[in-house]
Amino acid sequence: MTDTILDKIKTYKLEEVAADKAAKPLEAVEAEAGAAPPVRAFAESLHKASISGYGLIAEIKKASPSKGLIRADFDPATLAQAYAEGGATCLSVLTDTPSFQGAKDYLVAARAACDLPVLRKDFMYDPYQVIEARGLGADCILIIMASVSDAQAAELEDAATQWGMDTLIEVHDAAELERAAMLKSRLVGINNRNLKTFETTLDTTRTLSKRVPEDRLIVSESGLATPKNLSDMAMYGARIFLIGEALMRHEDVALATRNLLADPVQPGGM
Repeated sequence: MTDTILDKIKTYKLEEVAADKAAKPLEAVEAEAGAAPPVRAFAESLHKASISGYGLIAEIKKASPSKGLIRADFDPATLAQAYAEGGATCLSVLTDTPSFQGAKDYLVAARAACDLPVLRKDFMYDPYQVIEARGLGADCILIIMASVSDAQAAELEDAATQWGMDTLIEVHDAAELERAAMLKSRLVGINNRNLKTFETTLDTTRTLSKRVPEDRLIVSESGLATPKNLSDMAMYGARIFLIGEALMRHEDVALATRNLLADPVQPGGM
């Protein structure tokens, strides 16, 4: 059986984490986490924004395995400021280097440039990465259910909670959603992109949103580019969105962000 892109990422990521552990002991990472700036309210900020408008997690993403380079003119601090000016609620910063040309320093720079809460967007397998994320200033981490066991997911979530961070639990099908519902996190991300094939369809949110427990906040991810996409997803209960590429490709990122959020569908008015 041929390895998927996700399989390949997991292989090198585990090697990367092992190398990081060898280079910097856990005690040092914990010390950095303890000295990090206070946590910003990630999930609560999104919830408040979604009550009458949309909650936007705006992604700082230089490249992807499927699309290659997305933005050559790439400065995390400038992009963070543009997103904040455009009305984003939170940021997502890619810190994976081999597949996304991301870097840990990008998260540090983006968070320092604005007041928005920040998600460390990476492939998490080990509590070491969670503590490292806090040391970098992250306010939330990502758990991709397609890539971890139930025990791993719970361990990562517990580590995030211990350090005061929120967790975005990402799913792509009904089985993953059922597993995610066993966790405590409020944020359930429905990825419209299949990470094994990289095919994208908004039908994923349309289908899975009906199964999300009522006490969770639905985050629709991938394949979203227009106000119509957002209003369509809002009809299915998703008022929070994670969007990167569609905004990153615009010359004026602040204007693109503002235009995308300009006319939110009102709850009950759909």
